[in-house]
Amino acid sequence: MKRYTLAELQQMRESEDHVEFKKGEQGNVSFNGGDKAKPKDRRKCILGYVTALCNEGGGRMVIGMHDDYPHKVTGTKQNENSLGELESNIYRDTGIRPEVYELFEDEANKTGRVVVIEIPSRPIGKVYKFEDVALMRVGEDLLPMDDKVLLSILQEQEPDFSEQFCDGATFDDLDPEAIKVMKEKYAKKQKNPTFKSLDDRQALSDLHLISGNKVTNAAVLLVGKESFISKVFPQAKVMLEYRNTEAQIHFDNRLQFGQPFFILIDKLWEAINLRNGSVPIREESYIFDIPFFNEDVIRELVNNAFAHRDYRKNSEIVVKQYPTRLEVLNAGGFPNGVTVDTLLTVPSTPRNRLLADVLSKTGIVERSGQGIDKIFLLTLSEGKPEPDYSKSDDFTVIAILLATVKDKAFAMYVQGIQDSLPEDKKLTVFEVMALCEIRDGQKKPSDKAITHKLEQMGYIEKHGKTNAIYYILPRRYYELAGDMAAYSLATDWDINQVWAVILPFLQKYGKAKRADLAKIVGGHLSEKQLRRFLDIFKAHDFLRTEGEKRNTVYYLGDSYTANNSLINKAIAIGLKELKEKGEI
Repeated sequence: MKRYTLAELQQMRESEDHVEFKKGEQGNVSFNGGDKAKPKDRRKCILGYVTALCNEGGGRMVIGMHDDYPHKVTGTKQNENSLGELESNIYRDTGIRPEVYELFEDEANKTGRVVVIEIPSRPIGKVYKFEDVALMRVGEDLLPMDDKVLLSILQEQEPDFSEQFCDGATFDDLDPEAIKVMKEKYAKKQKNPTFKSLDDRQALSDLHLISGNKVTNAAVLLVGKESFISKVFPQAKVMLEYRNTEAQIHFDNRLQFGQPFFILIDKLWEAINLRNGSVPIREESYIFDIPFFNEDVIRELVNNAFAHRDYRKNSEIVVKQYPTRLEVLNAGGFPNGVTVDTLLTVPSTPRNRLLADVLSKTGIVERSGQGIDKIFLLTLSEGKPEPDYSKSDDFTVIAILLATVKDKAFAMYVQGIQDSLPEDKKLTVFEVMALCEIRDGQKKPSDKAITHKLEQMGYIEKHGKTNAIYYILPRRYYELAGDMAAYSLATDWDINQVWAVILPFLQKYGKAKRADLAKIVGGHLSEKQLRRFLDIFKAHDFLRTEGEKRNTVYYLGDSYTANNSLINKAIAIGLKELKEKGEI
C-alpha cells in the first residue's frame, strides 16, 4: 500500500478519496465502541470505519486531522508506541490486514502527530461485518448496507484479468526465446511435434494469447520481454529471500525474478536448489535421497501462485527460503469457494482462467484442482509434515513447507507401495492422508470407503473385536521403522502384555474394578477377551476378587505374593489352555 504525506492527505475528499478523518484531539478514537450503549454509536469506532472502508473498496482512516477541508492537523496520542499492536488487533478482530503508520507536522520535534490506517479493498464477492452488520458510510453515519448494494456485491464475478488486452502492448514486446520455450512445452505435453514449427504469431493466436494486433495480459506475463513486463506489471515479479535462521527479520540474500514466466520458473528453481539439501535413505533395498525441497512441489506452489494471484494488487510473489523451511506468499486470497479447510475437496475457479489454461496445456501446472493434490501427495509421501496454509486470509495466501523428514520408515513404506503399482493405480492423496491418520494414532480414519480399500489391498491391518475395532499400519512399516515393540503394542494383546499392564496398576493402587482394567487395555481386547484373561489369572491365584458382577474388585493373589517365579509358568499354562479351546 502507498504511504501518503500530510500534504497529500490535506487535499483529499472524504467521499471521493475513500478517507475518514477524525480529529482525535479530545482523546483516542474508541477501538471497538465498547463504551457506547447504542449500536449506531458503537459503530463509530476504528473497527467500524475499517469495516466500512474495506467494503467501499479500500481507503484510509486518518486520526489527528480535522474533517473540514482543507484538513488541518489537530494531533493525536492514539496508540502512541503501540501502532503494531493496533494493526494486529484490527486483523485479529476483522480479518482485514491494514497498514498503520504515523506522520508528524514537525518531524524534527515530533509534534503534530497523525495516525494513518491504510485499509485494503475487500475481495470480489465478499463483505465484512462489524457486530454481524455489513457497514457502509453514508454522510457522517455508518449504516447497515442496503439490500441492493449487498446483493450486487454477493453476485460479483471476478473478471479474467489475464484475457484482457494489455494497453500499449504489441507483438514486438514479446520475447522470442520465451515463445520458443512455450511452443516446445506445448508440443511435448500435447504430443504434437508440429506445433514447434508454427509461426510465433500463429502459435500465440491458437492459444488465444493474441488476437490480431492485440496482446493479452496473459501473453505479456508468460512470454513478454522482461523490460516491458517491468514497465506495465512490476507486481508480476517473484522475490526470493534467503535467511540462515527462521528468527531473522532481515534476509541474507535477495534475488529478483522479472522474466517472462516460461523462463522465470526454471531460473527460480535453480536459485532455490543451490541451497537445497537432502536426507539420505540407505536401508535394505531402499537407496534414495529425499530432498529438503521437492522440485515438483516447489514448482507447483509457484505455478499456482502465478496463475491464481490477484494482479490488481501491487505485491510481488515472495518466496522465503530457510535451511529447512520454505514459504510462498501470494497477493490475493483463495479463489472463490475455496478455503483452508476445503483446499483438497472443492474444485478451484481460476482467477486468471486464460493464463491457467495455457499453463495447463503446456504441462506447467496440473489440471484445475489437481495441483494442490500433488503438493500434499508428494510432501506426505516423503514422510514430511503436511503443507501449512493456516496463515492465509482473504488478502494473502501463505503456503509453508517444512523440509524435516519426520518419518523415514513411512517414506520407504509408501514408496514401496507406489513402485509396485501401475501409473493409473497409484495411491491418491486421500489414500496417503488416510495412511497418515492411522500412523498418527487415528484408529478409525474418516473415510470408510478408503479405509476398506486400503485394508483389502493389505496396506493397513484391522484389529480388535466388535465395537473395539481399530486400524494400524502393517507389520512391514514397523519393520522398516525398526520398532517391532510398537507393532506388538499396537496389535491385539496376548496374555503377557495384559499382565504387564495390570501388574503395575495393582502394585501402585492395590485394587481395581473391572472398568479400571478395561480402560487400561483400551481397544486392544474385547470385553470377552479381557474376561477370559482375568479368569486365567484368578484360576492361578495371581488375582483374587471380592464382590460380584459389576461390584467385583480385583487384588493381587496369593500365588503372586508367595512365589514370583510361578508367574510365567502359570501364564504359559493359561495361554495354552485358551489356544486349545480356540478362545484366542
